[in-house]
Amino acid sequence: MSSYRRLFLEHVAQTSLNPIGLEVSRASGMYIYDHQGKAYLDFDSGISVSVLGHCHPAVVEAVQKQAAIYMHTMVYGEHIQSPQVEYATLLSTILNNGLDTVYYVNSGTEAVETALKLARKATGRREIISCKNAYHGSTIAAESLRSDYSFSRHFAPGIPEVHHIAFNSEEDLHLITEKTACVILEPVQAENGIITPRQTYLQKVRQRCTETGTLMILDEIQTGFGRTGHMFAHQKYGIVPDILLIAKGMGGGMPIGGVVAARQLMMELAQQPSLGHITTFGGHPVCVAGALATLKTLSETDYIQRVTQKEQLLHSLLIHPAIRQVRSSGLMMAVELISADLLTPVISGCLEHGVLTDYFLFDNRSFRIAPPLIITPDQIREGVHTILEVLDQVSEKINL
Repeated sequence: MSSYRRLFLEHVAQTSLNPIGLEVSRASGMYIYDHQGKAYLDFDSGISVSVLGHCHPAVVEAVQKQAAIYMHTMVYGEHIQSPQVEYATLLSTILNNGLDTVYYVNSGTEAVETALKLARKATGRREIISCKNAYHGSTIAAESLRSDYSFSRHFAPGIPEVHHIAFNSEEDLHLITEKTACVILEPVQAENGIITPRQTYLQKVRQRCTETGTLMILDEIQTGFGRTGHMFAHQKYGIVPDILLIAKGMGGGMPIGGVVAARQLMMELAQQPSLGHITTFGGHPVCVAGALATLKTLSETDYIQRVTQKEQLLHSLLIHPAIRQVRSSGLMMAVELISADLLTPVISGCLEHGVLTDYFLFDNRSFRIAPPLIITPDQIREGVHTILEVLDQVSEKINL
């Protein structure tokens, strides 16, 4: 056992009893390298974070430049800092839908927390509705939105007056009433194994929220920044939420999140009482500089326009007797296997052979493919070739 691995296990808190344990030496483009120099093709993007791959030159340059000018100066919202101003202005221009104000936070979970506070403050209501099998984060309020009580009970009690509806169920929409402060949902359910909305489902949710004066919060923490083939998935599905949540791919590898809404709504956090939500490191200029470089790069290249073509290539290649089906929305994909017994051997086998995939929280039959948007067709073929070889080996071992 290497000294770093031993010290990692002794002193760095783990989130499971069996961490992946990949010793990272460096990362560049589509690949992560261990201390022996072995390359791992990243088919996961750190769970949809590295949309431009690892250490994209534009992001690295922006981060280094900003770090040399100034870093933290004052709690977010008090000083005028050019990265924050430029990012918010550019994002507002790209959205062009009335969501013209950004509240910067540190993570997707904090974006959820901020949005829930904003919804309750703005509406004067307390009831919150989320979808079954959705994941919105791991703080107490975000965890309270989770429907699998077998998990969340260990951290109970959560926040009160949270209720759940089934994603894609129009029959459940009557549960949204004049008592509901907000409905929070993902445009594509990620951790449930990439479940896309049926037909006009999201439009029906939007309509019901408008009828009842309920705020519609779209959690685009995983679906944003080109992942689905549009800059944001709500553009793909033709709706505009009241509150948009962003993070993950936002920073191009830097930790940052945001709440996006119309200025009039966002001002609810600034008055009666003032300081309705404050965050010391939210909008850190170095992180925002990385986010700005990411947004500019996505806007000025054809990476997003080529997502659908790459999605189709993956579908055409992922054919194997052990694969039941492949579900996707752009470059977020669930490969469902014919048996849950295959899942861990396949993910472990891919890691051993140099391809990084991942699990889903609420789908024990599928593994995740969500590569950086910069992936080339040849790299797609390289990764899928390895996956199919691993499927052959695993299927033979368990006599499928």
